[in-house]
Parts: sequence; structure tokens; C-alpha cells
Amino acid sequence: MQDQHDHRHSRDDHSAHQPSHAGHSHGHAHGPADFGQAFAIGVSANLAYVGVQVVYGLWANSVALLADGAHNLSDVLGLVLAWGASLLVKRLPTQRFTYGLRKSSVLAALVNAAFLLLVTGGIAWEAVQRLMLPAPVEGLTVVWVAALGIVINGGTAVLFMSGREHDLNIRGAFLHMAADAVVSLGVVLAGLGIIYTGWPWLDPVVSLVISGVIVAGTWGLLRDSVRMSLDAVPEEIDMEKVRAYLAGLAGVTEVHDLHVWAMSTTETALTTHLVMPEGHPGDPFIAQVCTDLRERFRIDHVTAQVEIDPDHPCVLASANVV
Repeated sequence: MQDQHDHRHSRDDHSAHQPSHAGHSHGHAHGPADFGQAFAIGVSANLAYVGVQVVYGLWANSVALLADGAHNLSDVLGLVLAWGASLLVKRLPTQRFTYGLRKSSVLAALVNAAFLLLVTGGIAWEAVQRLMLPAPVEGLTVVWVAALGIVINGGTAVLFMSGREHDLNIRGAFLHMAADAVVSLGVVLAGLGIIYTGWPWLDPVVSLVISGVIVAGTWGLLRDSVRMSLDAVPEEIDMEKVRAYLAGLAGVTEVHDLHVWAMSTTETALTTHLVMPEGHPGDPFIAQVCTDLRERFRIDHVTAQVEIDPDHPCVLASANVV
């Protein structure tokens, strides 16, 4: 397990005073601990476990075991995508990609969610077919293989536990693996139920329940990743409070062209125009605004333009203009 700590810097917390009265500050959130080893272990262990589930699922004639195997295969893909995204977000900006490749973590979440829903649809369809035509299931085999899944998924979740508070990408991996351990527990219960009752229909019923759990958990991931892809305001940021803070700054008479969006699953950007008729307050003022936004709202990349001439109204002042 790797230690995780969170530090932030804003290039000496400076703000360049430009002729257009714009203040600009970069605050980059880092997850210094390298989770590459955790990803490697998680991918390897889960891929091996998928092989075990497929072999014994076919041998035991258990659609629940095969369903959980397909689910775990999608988890392997999810871990690979999250791993790749965690590497891509560290790429430096270029002339073509001026924000670097930070958005790759959002795209990884979107692809992961879409693929997981597709796989789950196939699982549910097979379970319905099996429910209409029940087949005998080797309950004891199902129990032991699923119990192994509790150990592997739970252990993988522990590998990401230290990073779940400061990195949404790592938190997603942690929550996914923890949920899988619970799903494997459900398969164990189905196997035990079949052993003691002899009811083969318990197997497809549990498969449908597993499918429902996957859809419920994945829908939020899909929704959030789509929103972030469309540059929506991150859910943890209250825009009214951000606007109120900016409007309450000394000398500010109006706030407009305010935009907040996710640069990645860990970094947030803000741009705004501040109307200050009494004149530009100077770089220290902008630097303090950037610091406050970072500390209060976890907004890392701030650009604030100050407007001082009331005779030349901004064309972006209207809320309907972007």
C-alpha cells in the first residue's frame, strides 16, 4: 500500500499583472504517491481471478459465477483505464494540448461506465434466459470461487484506500473494488442457498440482483463523467457560494462571465471578470483571491480579469453570452 499525501503549489502563488488587467494563477493538485504498483497488482490479481471464474463457472454451470466473472473482466478494463489516465494526467502541456492530457481521466471514466453497462446488459439477458429454463448448479464450487473473489477484490480495494480522499480517479478504483467484494459475497450466499434448498433459480436471481447493483453504481459514474466531459461545474462546488465570495470582495461591484469546470478528475479551473471601478487593486489582491479559491473551494487554476472603465461595458456581461 502506498502512502498518499496532498500538496499544492501555485508557482510561488504569483499573479501576472497584464495590460488587460487579468490575473492568472496555476494551482496544481498532485497525488505524489505513485499507485502504479497498486494498479499492477490489482490488474494481475483480478485478471487471474477472471480466468478462475470462467473455468469453474462453466464447470459448475453457474450463470451467477460467470456474471461475476464478466463483471470482474470489466473491472480489469476499468483499472487499466484508470491506470493509464493516472499516467496521462501527468503529461506536460504542449502547443497542441495546452492543458496537457488532464481530461483523459474523465474520458477513462466515461468509457469505463459505458462498457460496464454494456456488459451488464448481456449478464441480465442471460440470467433471464436461465430463470425461464433453470439448470442444475454446483453450489459448493460457486461458494469457494466467489469467496476467493471477496479476498481478491477486498485486497485490491485496500491498495487504493490511502488515495481515495484526494484523487477521484483513485477513489473510483477503490469504491469499485470494494463494491465487487460485496457482490462476491452475494454470489457466496446464492451458492449456500442452492446447497441448502436445492433451488437452482437462486443462481439467475442473484445474477439479476448483481446486474441491478452494477447499474445503480455505474449510472452515477456515467452521469458524472458525461457532465464533466461537457465542462459542468463539479458537484462538490457550490457556484452560489463562489459567486458570493467574489462579489463580496472589496471594490468589486459586479461579477460576470464566471465559469467553473473540471480540468480532470482532480483539478478544477475558474475564469471570471471582476468589475472594479476604483481601479485595479494590484497583483497581491489577485494572488489572495487565487489562494482563497484554492483553499475554500479546491479550485486550482484561476484566471480573473479586472475591468475598471465603466464607459466600456464588457460584451460578455450578459449571462446568456459565453
